[in-house]
Amino acid sequence: MMKYTPNPPQVAEEMLRSIGLNSFDDLFADIPEEVKLKRELDLPAGLSEIEVRRELINKARKNITVDEYPCFLGAGAYDHFVPAAVDQILLRSEFYTAYTPYQPEISQGILQSIFEYQTMICQLTGLEVSNASMYDGGTALAEACQVASSGKAKKIIVPDTIHPENLAILKTYAWSGKFSLEVVPGQNGFMDVEAMLGRIDKDTAGVIVQQPNFYGLLESGIEKLGEKVHQNKGLLIMSVDPISLALLKSPAEYGADIAVGDGQVLGNNLSFGGPYLGFFAATEKLLRKIPGRIVGQSVDSEGKRAFVLTLQAREQHIRREKASSNICSNQALCALAATIYLSLIGPKGLKDIAVRSHQMAVYAKNELIKKGFKLKYEGPFFREFAVKMDNPREMNRRLLQHGIIGGYELKGAMLLAFTEKRTKDEIDKLIAVLGGENDE
Repeated sequence: MMKYTPNPPQVAEEMLRSIGLNSFDDLFADIPEEVKLKRELDLPAGLSEIEVRRELINKARKNITVDEYPCFLGAGAYDHFVPAAVDQILLRSEFYTAYTPYQPEISQGILQSIFEYQTMICQLTGLEVSNASMYDGGTALAEACQVASSGKAKKIIVPDTIHPENLAILKTYAWSGKFSLEVVPGQNGFMDVEAMLGRIDKDTAGVIVQQPNFYGLLESGIEKLGEKVHQNKGLLIMSVDPISLALLKSPAEYGADIAVGDGQVLGNNLSFGGPYLGFFAATEKLLRKIPGRIVGQSVDSEGKRAFVLTLQAREQHIRREKASSNICSNQALCALAATIYLSLIGPKGLKDIAVRSHQMAVYAKNELIKKGFKLKYEGPFFREFAVKMDNPREMNRRLLQHGIIGGYELKGAMLLAFTEKRTKDEIDKLIAVLGGENDE
């Protein structure tokens, strides 16, 4: 048998002829000549594998990581410990190469992992249904607003104490006209409950509360907001920190209809900003409205436990532009990391992590006050609070010079976050540098 060796130019010509073209230039006939480059790209010569590896290592050394420096930066992404087993299980080829299970009958392993993830999110939030995850907490919150405004009412009421990036995402989604946004200014770092109550009427589709809020503070008056918005047939939407749910009331206990948040803290590394995952849970009555993948449990023809993709007819691979959501690629690997993490640490471990994070924050607050520092906002907090200072940017530079990743810069303050990874010695050094004790 003769071995066929394809001739690249000949194959290219045959491909062009098959679509009715004579040359590669014909492929770009719709591009005006005046905008074409008409020269080779100005790129350096290729490198060998050894040279590429050396180049990348040298570039990577310019980064400062949380493995080298203690990190007090939070504001939505937190330096929690990720057990080694999480990454090792994620690297299994069955998970690492898997994508959205469009043929669920042959994807039982992936479907089971997603089902377990959904179950854990329901246990954390106290709500009845969860999807298979979303891109991040911000887009999950925006999708929650679209679910709430699927009827006649379109007004979403939100305090300005939520994460500013999430608020920016909401404003972007609101451009579509699917919902309108009313932002209510807060007072002393907390949402203004009375002002928000005064805005709720029959045109209100939903009210948003973030717990803890962006400044790390624990909001009150949530039940009042829930009662009034329900009286007007709207929904209570809560954006929550999943670690805090080990200590705080669940969204279901507050009367929330939808709970969303960012799952980065559940076994996902900081990774210089992503990828992360957004979780989305809701009451059962909203099952047919929530976006993204949903996996259900059933039995096969032999009566054995089996898993299926549920309500596929509403999704983008079937409904196209009429789908309930077109943003969710289900983030299965990040969701799997959360599933492994929660399985490893268990309920007691999650509570221990939450308690230690809070204890570290309380210790830091007390020591800062002893040194003469003042908090920007007074009130109960979970693991994050804002400290007044004249020039937070300059203070962060000073901290970095002393091997510390500082906090999030606010106007006249710095937002500091504390996790179970932080130690007393690290906090003492932070306070010493902030107080100028280590200056030469």
